[in-house]
Amino acid sequence: MTGDIETLEQLSTDYKESMPADLRETKSFDWYLEAVYEDPKIARNAHQRVADMFDYYGTTYDETEGMVEYQLASEDPLGDGENTFYGKVIHQSIHEFVNKVKSGARRLGPERRIKLLLGPVGSGKSHFDKQVRRYFEDYTLRDEGRMYTFRWTNLCDVIQDQDPADDVVRSPMNQDPLVLLPLEQRQRVIDDLNENLDAPYTIQNEQALDPESEFYMDKLLAYYDDDLQQVLENHVEIVRFVADENKRQGLETFEPKDKKNQDETELTGDVNYSKIAIYGESDPRAFDYSGAFCNANRGIFSGEELLKLQREFLYDFLHATQEQTIKPKNNPRIDIDQVIVGRTNMPEYKDKKGDEKMEAFNDRTKRIDFPYVLSYEDEANIYNKMLNNADVPDINVEPHTLEMAGLFGVLTRIEEPDTETVDLLSKAKAYNGEIDEGDDIDVKKLREEAESKAEIGEGMVGISPRFIGDEIAEAIMDSKHRQRGFLSPLTVFNFFEENLEHHGSIPEDNFEKYYRYLETVREEYKERAIEDVRHALAYDIDEIQRQGEKYMDHVMAYIDDDTIEDELTGREQEPDETFLRSVEEKLDIPEDRKEDFRQEVSNWVSRRAREGEAFNPQDNERLRRALERKLWEDKKHNINFSALVSANEFDDDERSSWIDALIGQGYSEEGAKEVLEFAGAEVAKAEMED
Repeated sequence: MTGDIETLEQLSTDYKESMPADLRETKSFDWYLEAVYEDPKIARNAHQRVADMFDYYGTTYDETEGMVEYQLASEDPLGDGENTFYGKVIHQSIHEFVNKVKSGARRLGPERRIKLLLGPVGSGKSHFDKQVRRYFEDYTLRDEGRMYTFRWTNLCDVIQDQDPADDVVRSPMNQDPLVLLPLEQRQRVIDDLNENLDAPYTIQNEQALDPESEFYMDKLLAYYDDDLQQVLENHVEIVRFVADENKRQGLETFEPKDKKNQDETELTGDVNYSKIAIYGESDPRAFDYSGAFCNANRGIFSGEELLKLQREFLYDFLHATQEQTIKPKNNPRIDIDQVIVGRTNMPEYKDKKGDEKMEAFNDRTKRIDFPYVLSYEDEANIYNKMLNNADVPDINVEPHTLEMAGLFGVLTRIEEPDTETVDLLSKAKAYNGEIDEGDDIDVKKLREEAESKAEIGEGMVGISPRFIGDEIAEAIMDSKHRQRGFLSPLTVFNFFEENLEHHGSIPEDNFEKYYRYLETVREEYKERAIEDVRHALAYDIDEIQRQGEKYMDHVMAYIDDDTIEDELTGREQEPDETFLRSVEEKLDIPEDRKEDFRQEVSNWVSRRAREGEAFNPQDNERLRRALERKLWEDKKHNINFSALVSANEFDDDERSSWIDALIGQGYSEEGAKEVLEFAGAEVAKAEMED
């Protein structure tokens, strides 16, 4: 390194260090036997290797949800967090996917099934599939994920009609070198490996050599009078095998092309016409192992929009899953070892599910639902990630902008609750974790009711994050064109309203309902903006602390049925019920629920004390909100509301202090002026009416 300039020498060194030391080396079969005895995991099958990969990059167990979060998705260590996934529903889907892979690793059945990721457009299933392939590439570069294959050498020395260009032939299916051993001898080795294996699964390998390798093995054994040692020592080299999607090694992404001209050879391989003239049409050396299943062997097959394939074309998956073989046209069966993943959207799934002729295929799939995110703060994180990964202009995203965009998306995805006590907005807030101890909302029950009502599952319909992300992007560029250095919720709402009917994936029948949801979000934003303005106008952290301490003193005296010393007279008196209710009423806590709330904050203070934490009302969201609103009531009579609503008094000292307070909450200066005009007018109107 020279200053901040990368040198070619340093770049070259870094690259070399990132590659396995034995990537270009060749080893003997004896070496491989010793290696697998030392580390039996080298001989894992595809399901076992992929299962271990998820654990390798780190896990976190969520006791509340009863699921494992995998850090390759929750933190993206390879990408420094650039490709993280948000939302409990998504991590639950990933948890279910990995469980199926791990079940397959133990030979419980899912190894003979397609792992079918089902979800609406833009739900993240393609992103997750890509992430898995990316991490599998990296894992096979590391010692913990290493695997090996073999190549035939010096073939022309023995096989008279061998093309000199084929003197060295790599295993066309990149098979594990153990398949070179006959089954009986191989099983003895595998039994030994399993004795030393520290894993929740056992090593198994009953595969036959691919037809071309079988041809070479037969010819060489005949030449050496069935001396297997001579064959393996003189004509086999062991090489490191690294998954690489671009090279179509151990990873293959298959997608349908022309529906009318689908050809099974795309999956299973075809005749190598350039070799027919040399070897003849029926010779196994004249086969081209370029099919998607061949390329994916030892790793992951990923089928994009899988159910868009013709029914007849999907029949190739029946043998690939249940029997773990493929049957190329006019060629013997070939054993395969791979995790088969498919992705599909809702319309194709519904179409194939109702087709009786697809019963065999449907029986060989394990469905994993990938719904939309149902927590609006998690949804906001998706848009925030989008902005962080982009070259965003110098623009301030105002408070509540992404959250309210996320709330609109979530409202379109969740089922209307059956109960009259919970409306759709309250349900969205409950899904977001905004439940107070006194709230009579059972999230688990809401979810169960929604699952019973939804056609497939909650979150499988609604507005895509892509639509919302696109409109946020348009709103940003519009703000820049108008020389506005900030993006506000009001601007984003306008773009939603203008373009809702222009988006092809939104059914016309939903327009009216979605416009109604947008109005709900506007009202919710208005309440939050008003709260911000009130906070700016009357906020006094020292006064909130003092009032909070006073409130807790009176609460503790009330709970203990005790008296409290009067601040002015010093005399003992009963807890001030009027004062207590003046705080609690700011949260709309009714008289018959006051004791629940007081016990709630008392328990919170006690927990903090046990943990050695000092009392601070700022750390309790409900108490802070109540105290701020009471402080507003106490101070509002001294506020100049004419200055609040006047757009011509920006230089007024009082107004400037309000703007500074809003800037302290995350607003830009221009954004603070806008929210004062928008929410401030509502505040002023209400207070003047009072």
